[in-house]
Parts: sequence; C-alpha cells; structure tokens
Amino acid sequence: KSDKRSRVQDTAITAEALLPDGPYNLWKNGETFRRVKDLAGSFAQLPHLPKMLKASAIIDTLVDGCEGGTFVLRLTRPDHSFRTWWMSRPDENALKDPALELVLPEGSELTELESNLLTPNKLPELWTSNEITLKALYDYFDGSKSVQVDRGGYTEPLQIPKISHEIIERSVVTSVEGGYAWLVSGPASILGEPIPAGVLSENSKLCIPPGIIAAAEILPENLTDAWDDGVTTGLSIATALSMKEGKTLPWKTVRDVITGALQARFIELDPDSHEWPCDFSSAKFVKFKIPTGTPGGTPGTGTGTGVPTPANVLVANAKLEPSQIQDLGDIMPKLLDIKAKTNVPIEFHVNIKVGDGKEIPPTDTVNELNTLLGDVGDDLKLR
Repeated sequence: KSDKRSRVQDTAITAEALLPDGPYNLWKNGETFRRVKDLAGSFAQLPHLPKMLKASAIIDTLVDGCEGGTFVLRLTRPDHSFRTWWMSRPDENALKDPALELVLPEGSELTELESNLLTPNKLPELWTSNEITLKALYDYFDGSKSVQVDRGGYTEPLQIPKISHEIIERSVVTSVEGGYAWLVSGPASILGEPIPAGVLSENSKLCIPPGIIAAAEILPENLTDAWDDGVTTGLSIATALSMKEGKTLPWKTVRDVITGALQARFIELDPDSHEWPCDFSSAKFVKFKIPTGTPGGTPGTGTGTGVPTPANVLVANAKLEPSQIQDLGDIMPKLLDIKAKTNVPIEFHVNIKVGDGKEIPPTDTVNELNTLLGDVGDDLKLR
C-alpha cells in the first residue's frame, strides 16, 4: 500500500475530484449524468484510477457530494418519472438501486426541494436580508445561478440546479406549514398553518419567524391598548402586539404567547368566552381576564400566581432577593417540621420574572434559564 506504484488509496476522495474537470477523466464531452454503479466500478476497472481499499468509499463520496450540493442524484421510477436528491441524503434503498444516476447540477431539474432548505443560512447567497420574495426564489432556481461556497480555506463556484415554480411553491407551502419560514403576503401573515389558495404571488415574502414573546408582554401594564376594563380578546391581543412590533404577526406567534400566559396563570378565560385554542377567525370571540390575585391585581387576594385564594387560607407574598431565597432554603427544614407536627398544609408558589419590560430577553438566555429551571420542576418554565 505504501508503494506509490500500487495506486492503493485508503483515504476518501473528495466529491469535487469526481467532477468533469477533476483529475480522473471520468466524463466524456457533453455528458451531464452517469450511472452511480458505473462511476463506482470505474475505480476497480480502469488502471489509471486509484484502487480503493473500501468499495463503499466511492458511494460515500457521491452521497457527501449530493449532501453538499456538488451533485444531484436521480432515480427513474417505473412510470418514467424521476425522484431527485440535492442537499439531502438518499435513503438506503435508493443507494442500492442500480438505476441511480449522478447528475451534474447544470444538467438537472429537481423534482422536489426539502422544505428546511428554505430557512436562513441553509443555501448560499439565498438570504441576503431577513426576508426574500417568492420571485427571488424563482430567480435563484432558474438554472443559471452560480454561487460561491466555502470549502474550508478556499471558495469555489457551485451551480444551483433548476426547479420549476410549482415545485418551489410546494416547498414554500410545506416550509411555512412546518414553521420553518414565515409568509407575509399582503394582509396575510402565516406561520405553522396551511397557506390558503390564491395567497402566493411573486411579491409574497418569506421571513425569519418572529421570536418567542414572553407571556408577561400581554398583561395590561405592557399591552394597554388590548385591554378594556380588565378584559381583552384574542383579536385585540393580536392587533396590539402587531402594532407594537410594527408588522402583522402570524396567529401562531400570538396563540403561543396567549397559551403561555394561560399556563402561567397570568390570564384566564372569561366566563363569556368561546373555547380556546381557536383559529384566527374566531379570535374575536375568545375573551380573557386577569385572575383575582395576580401581580398588579388586588393585594392579598391571591397566591400571586393567578390562582384565587380559597376562604380560610393565609398567603404571604413578597419580592425576594437571591440572598433571601437562600435564607428561605435554610429555614425550609423548620417549615416542613412545623407542617409535619401540626398537619397544616403548606404550599410554595414561585413566580420568576425575567426582563425589564422594555425588550424581550434573548431567546438563548431564556433557553439556558429554562434548562436550569427544568431541573427543579417541569412546570417551572419561562414563557
């Protein structure tokens, strides 16, 4: 193996080396596709090519090239239609099919586009800002686009394959419905739900989904315009939040923050309300109110977590500094000892606030805090 004359190689061949302008001369002039089994077999048959210790190494290289966008892999179905893979990995059955072909991007047309590829930073030079139009997607996949990609210390051009408008729109629908992208088209603002017929147009925009809104952001002190005499509706919250953000928020984002506020017991359903959760068309019929005893309500009438205090129950509410919480932990054995001796129930309700009320805390910070709080209890989670 160490003798260069043996041409035995145990290291992987790069996908770029298998291109027509690579060092192995595997393509004839004008060829745009070849059978995968023929390419792999060439390294065992042609004397000028290196001998691979592992026959699977060539297949692995072709798959890596497909996942990196260097190649397109194509499989013809019995009805003569095609199945294609680009920037994705074929399944094992497809890799074992002798009809599987390797196609150069400039000579291929994809029959499907993975919906997660439409998220930012997945495809090179597609997202140049926080939003892109559907027309920009059409232009990107018209078959003439070439972009520069980083190959680890150097860049080289990558040809983007052609995709029909129909396939692009199908991928957009799946991406939006799956929550990968947020669609804004005229008055429509859609995320995590199907796109109604007729909404998509060349001017429709795909946007980065909005961040998580803290549950406390919809309380009266933070969203005054949504509340009237202690009562609000789903539509009022959606409208006020959108005005505050300066853009029409998708209903999923609003629904999530309302659900979080309900779970945190910051708000509760009004007796006259329709059922929750609901779709946007019913949002105006769903009413919410501030529970008795929530922060900002009447002092001493509740637990401080949105749960009304039953009769003959005493409550102590206080804002504690971290050092005082440690002091509380120190006296916890004595409190539990009193509970055991007197058989008087004692409950502890914790209300943790994060943020200054001016800006939503960063998502990474919230996730890190929730990871720590989750070790204490599954319900102790910032929303």
